[in-house]
Amino acid sequence: MRVVRDPDWDGPWRCEFSGTVDSLGPPEAVRHSQARAGELAYWVVFDEPQYDAGGDGPYRKAQIWGRYLVPEDG
Repeated sequence: MRVVRDPDWDGPWRCEFSGTVDSLGPPEAVRHSQARAGELAYWVVFDEPQYDAGGDGPYRKAQIWGRYLVPEDG
């Protein structure tokens, strides 16, 4: 999967990067005022450690909202 940036703001991650959806747990409903109806979050293991838009990290895995995940060709 490719984790992508939001076109409307500078985040949620510092850059776009690759990762793999993990089987740690099933997708979970996003419970946030900005979530889309039925939006799910997935645990993603990053190919390389990443920093979020606020500079925190490095993270090796995170729960990522579905709108920020795009399948990679390959």
